Amino acid sequence: MTLTAPPVAVRPGNDPAHTEARPDRAPLWCAATLTVAGAAGAASLVAADRAAEWGRGPVFELFWLGMLLFTAPAAYWAVRRGSGARLRLAVLIAYAGFTYLPKLLRNPTGPLYHDEFAHWRQSREILLDGRLFEANPIVRVIGDFPGLHATVAAISAMTGLSVWHAALVVLVVAHALVVLGVAVLAEQISGCRRTAATAAIAYGLNSSFLFFDTQFGYESLAIPLMIWALVSLQRAMRAPDRPARAGWAAVTVLLSAATVATHHLTALGQVAIMLVISAVVTVRALRRRDAGPAAATAWALTGVAAILVVGWLCWVAPKTAGYLDPYLGKALGQFAGLAGEGGTGGRTLFKESVAPWWEQKAAFAAPVGAFLAMAAAAWRLRTRRNADPVDRSLALAMFVVGACYFPAALLILTPSGAEGARRTWAFSYLGIALAVAPVVVALLDRFARIAGPALIALLAVMMVGNTAAGMNPSYRFPGPPVYGSDTRALTPEVRAAAAWLRATQGRDLRIVADRYSGLVFGSLGGQFPVTGSVTFPTYDMYLAPPGRPVPPALIDQLRSWNFRYLIVDRRMAEEVPEIGIYFETNEPIPHDGRPGFTLAQLTKFDRTPWSIKIYDSGDIAIYRFDFASLGFVPRGGSKW
Repeated sequence: MTLTAPPVAVRPGNDPAHTEARPDRAPLWCAATLTVAGAAGAASLVAADRAAEWGRGPVFELFWLGMLLFTAPAAYWAVRRGSGARLRLAVLIAYAGFTYLPKLLRNPTGPLYHDEFAHWRQSREILLDGRLFEANPIVRVIGDFPGLHATVAAISAMTGLSVWHAALVVLVVAHALVVLGVAVLAEQISGCRRTAATAAIAYGLNSSFLFFDTQFGYESLAIPLMIWALVSLQRAMRAPDRPARAGWAAVTVLLSAATVATHHLTALGQVAIMLVISAVVTVRALRRRDAGPAAATAWALTGVAAILVVGWLCWVAPKTAGYLDPYLGKALGQFAGLAGEGGTGGRTLFKESVAPWWEQKAAFAAPVGAFLAMAAAAWRLRTRRNADPVDRSLALAMFVVGACYFPAALLILTPSGAEGARRTWAFSYLGIALAVAPVVVALLDRFARIAGPALIALLAVMMVGNTAAGMNPSYRFPGPPVYGSDTRALTPEVRAAAAWLRATQGRDLRIVADRYSGLVFGSLGGQFPVTGSVTFPTYDMYLAPPGRPVPPALIDQLRSWNFRYLIVDRRMAEEVPEIGIYFETNEPIPHDGRPGFTLAQLTKFDRTPWSIKIYDSGDIAIYRFDFASLGFVPRGGSKW
């Protein structure tokens, strides 16, 4: 006897044959979530800037609320297991766009940071005159690295955009290429798209990401070039045949050349990373004999990149070594003094800072969090073996690069080394991001409920702490004018004086000025200022006491080099510069908390026979040199 089940009425909707796959609504939810979060976050960032401008309100709280409102859901959708490749790509592009917003809101209409004025001028001069490699009076080496300026000038010429708006186009695209480049490099090494997205988000936690590497500066374009050069290097090392290897090698060389022509430190950093990769791959090839062709390719391309860097620095930009040497030498001297018996040469972190206590605590906690994350990455590298020898070698190399973050961080304890230490983090954090990302994904897979909130909290601490350690509040937020600030020294009075000199006397005039007025006169005013140096101590002219002659040798230098105008900012007798510099880092001016000049020293030019006042707006005075009254005839035989 056969038992059969009674027939069951099947409705068409329940019939497997008639069942259709449910549409994936994740992209819609993601778009809705990030749109709302982005709008709320942007509103909070704008509110923070307005609060800072008005001098009241919870500035820091509003800023970080805005950043986390978008970053947290973006990280969720990027790392989520069910997110597809296109969704992750869209999220990372949105993340790049949002993280450029703080710098865009800081100065949307023109240059603000010190180096931005120099790069704006260099790009504008190329647009006007069509000549590369012209000297720059503000940052003397940038004319030898025209990659950024030529790109901006070309876009401005082709589109009709102003130099500043053409620069914004370049910078936004470059910022997006940084995020996508880190993701592509991480995916090539790990083979996991979740790990790739995690690495891209993690790299965005470095101190330079939000403000420094988004400014109108040559490193902002050079860093994405470097990252994509490393991507093509990895492709060349893993190429299955000679034609593919040759193609990717050519791309690597091309991107390396573009990096060299754009920024000196980034080119040197790229060669250093390539050396680490080549060394690690070679050690593995010698021990296991399984990565010989990859090692040969890595060394060949590293050699070519090194030749390009050395050749450029020797024949095209020979002034670069002299430009960088004082910073490094002084930093090492201060670090030696810090380690010595007297403990001199150091700096107090967050001294007189207006940053809130929790931001300062996060700055000290961030390196600890990075150390713990790298320790977990080291344990995972030791216990988990990657079947592909090239990928494992690259993972180990990136760990070594990331470990360089910790000794470099010690330089932040010295005044001269702090700037260099911050600049290295854009390189070392690439290694940290690529080494730590697999650990984050593994934790989310095994302990999702606990690890998720904990990792978001760690993300918040790292983002807040690294940014606070890398950029002081005057760089991040607007506010009232501050004398001697690299971001708030521009006043309507100085701008008007620079515009008057250009309108009445012309451009490309050689002038003597302090650091801050020289910055405005040299960029917006189109002049060639000198702000003093050991070999050309123009600050001695200001320091000379009333009634005593200015050193004759300095007068002769000014006359023979055809300097025509002197700019005097009387605020030098009233205020101390925020960054502690009147002219340049080696100036012989005491920094004891009091102004370095008296008003009599700055007004003595009203009575000297070789200076004629032609402009006075209260704080800013402009004098024309009349060395002919001393019996000098200007070079060329004509009288002024």
